[in-house]
Amino acid sequence: MSLIKKWLYLIVPVFMLGFTLVVQTQFPQIVEPVQLQVFDTYQRLKPREYTPLPVKIIDIDEESLARLGQWPWPRTQIGDLIYQLFADGAAVLAFDGVFAEPDRTSPANVLEVWPQSAEIDALRERILELPDHDQVLADVIAQTNVVLGVVLTQRPTERLPVIKFGIAEAGDDPRPFLQSFQGAVTNLPNIEAAAAGVGSFNLVPDHDNIIRRVHLLYRVGEQIFPTLGPEILRAAQGASTYIIKSSGANLESAFGAHTGLNNVKIGQFEVPTDALGRVWLHYTEPEPSRFIPAWRVLDPAFDPADVEGHILILGASAQGLRDIRATPLNPIAAGAEIHVSLIEQILLGHYLLRPDWAVGAEVVYLLVLGIVLIVMLRRVGAVWCAGLGLVAIALAVTASWQAYAEYRWLVDPVVPSAAALLIYLASSLINFIQSETERRQVRSAFSQYLSPALVEQLANDPSRLRLGGETKQMTFLFCDIRGFTPIAEQFKHNPQGLTRLVNRFLTPMTDLIMARRGTIDKYMGDCIMAFWNAPLDDQGHAGHALEAALAMIEDLKTLNAELREEADREDRPFIPIDIGIGVNTGECVVGNMGSQQRFDYSVLGDAVNLAARLEGQSKTYGVDIVLGEDTQQESSEFATIELDLIAVKGKSQAVRVFTLLGDAARTDDPEFQELRRYTAEMLAAYRRQDWDGARQSLGRCRTLDGKLADLWCLYEERIAIYEADPPAPDWDGVFVATAK
Repeated sequence: MSLIKKWLYLIVPVFMLGFTLVVQTQFPQIVEPVQLQVFDTYQRLKPREYTPLPVKIIDIDEESLARLGQWPWPRTQIGDLIYQLFADGAAVLAFDGVFAEPDRTSPANVLEVWPQSAEIDALRERILELPDHDQVLADVIAQTNVVLGVVLTQRPTERLPVIKFGIAEAGDDPRPFLQSFQGAVTNLPNIEAAAAGVGSFNLVPDHDNIIRRVHLLYRVGEQIFPTLGPEILRAAQGASTYIIKSSGANLESAFGAHTGLNNVKIGQFEVPTDALGRVWLHYTEPEPSRFIPAWRVLDPAFDPADVEGHILILGASAQGLRDIRATPLNPIAAGAEIHVSLIEQILLGHYLLRPDWAVGAEVVYLLVLGIVLIVMLRRVGAVWCAGLGLVAIALAVTASWQAYAEYRWLVDPVVPSAAALLIYLASSLINFIQSETERRQVRSAFSQYLSPALVEQLANDPSRLRLGGETKQMTFLFCDIRGFTPIAEQFKHNPQGLTRLVNRFLTPMTDLIMARRGTIDKYMGDCIMAFWNAPLDDQGHAGHALEAALAMIEDLKTLNAELREEADREDRPFIPIDIGIGVNTGECVVGNMGSQQRFDYSVLGDAVNLAARLEGQSKTYGVDIVLGEDTQQESSEFATIELDLIAVKGKSQAVRVFTLLGDAARTDDPEFQELRRYTAEMLAAYRRQDWDGARQSLGRCRTLDGKLADLWCLYEERIAIYEADPPAPDWDGVFVATAK
């Protein structure tokens, strides 16, 4: 046994070292996510400095849409923009989009949707003589230097992009290393035929959807096809051919191995790539001077010097049009910015590189560090080796940072550091098992280091990772706009305006809920669903929900005042926003709901459904807020009065419902206390079929609170109906709702 222990001091650390080496060399995908995060941090600490270059984005921004009209613009208008750019001296213009469908504004296409009439028939021949907008655009493109974009797909298509370039290969066949596609969404044939170049604007992100590397080339079937950036540079130089150098090419050392691509020559530029034909992007901070609003180009005051001799990409930053991509420096970058960043780096000869020798250097450092630690741990003990390990890790991080900052090399400090940590931990663990006390220390240290509270719960109860949840007492709130259809009709020709209005409503309501510890479950059009007491415990969940409901009603007054002013200013009818709120408290299941493939954190239970039904009944009783009996009992300090005993649609069991008239301050108001008393008397008389007594109490209620006129009228109507046609003697006063 002692012999085994003796060799454990050597075997386990060596195993850890070997394990790390195998992961580093054979399974790099395991450590790559951490490496990428380190490299992202380097870029955030020291991004590429922006150098003004003749590369710009012609931006379809919100103001361009306001001035030039909604997108898509007629192809003739796009042709005017192209013509003006090249009249001003542009070198090349590329489109970060695709003209896949005919222009709907072309005369012949418009004619197809016009109604049949004698007047239209008389004009038909004249209209058909007018030029086709797509052909007009093609004619303009044919006279200029335009590069079109296409979208490559994994679905085979009948038509592939037109080839505008040649491919020369040196060394191994690059095709096995290139990202493969089967088809493409292409431009209209006449437009594509007129272009000087065609490139793919597909951007393939890493596992976390961040764009760090851009492919220069893809493979469509057996055809090699360029991406948009390289094709723009080729067209700008008037070059005809891409030269691809792979392992085995002249002057490219691969020592007989088939290691993939080394570089791609585009005209006068030789671009270094990784084995898959990708280039690491070194981003700058977002730079507004890269953008020229499209409307300015057509403005008579536009200075042609802003585009003369420039490489231009037509992109969009307007909401709804923007091709949003995440980068290490910007989570909402436009796709055109990424293409521009690549072109800038090629023009500057500025590249981030993960050198071929990087993995070898990391392995050598790992081996040296690991062997030193294994030897030193037996000689000087864990404390001194901890210091040595920290120094080694700091050295790895410092060397990696210096390689990036000085030479733009991406060298990984993670794996050597992890190896040092693993070796140290393994050796220390073996040392500590010599005594029972040391074993307890190890367990305590490791439990604190490796088992945070949440991870410990998941480790002890793996079922938490499966679908399902826990049963909890919670409070639920539903809020919906009443009479939304007339409001929507005002915006039938302006759906964006309706969207802005709904957002103006939802945003403050959401803030009010979240400020009172509520959780937004979902939005359903103009409806909000929220809950309290999950995922964090909230002992006062019912009260917080009622506080949110009151605040929402109050805040709505401010919004309606703003909307009234806007309606008066624009000389249009004002339709106020009215809302109904339903609040209920009860047990439900809260947790991960959905399918094995996808699930959301949500709630499920009868109490949730009842809250939704109560919101719908707010219109029936003419009140803003309807709450269930459990909520009222949980928050008795609030000013509430009973509304009814009702069986909501879909439920056979009756529930007692209340309305909320104010907070605790109003509860102490003598006038409110009198209102609550007379309301209770009215309901008691009503349920025992004492119609005269109910009507007498109802009159007193109307005097005390005229704002609840709809509620008092409802009971007057019911009393009149029951006087004429009395209910059964055993009637319990329950109202059965027939509508949601």
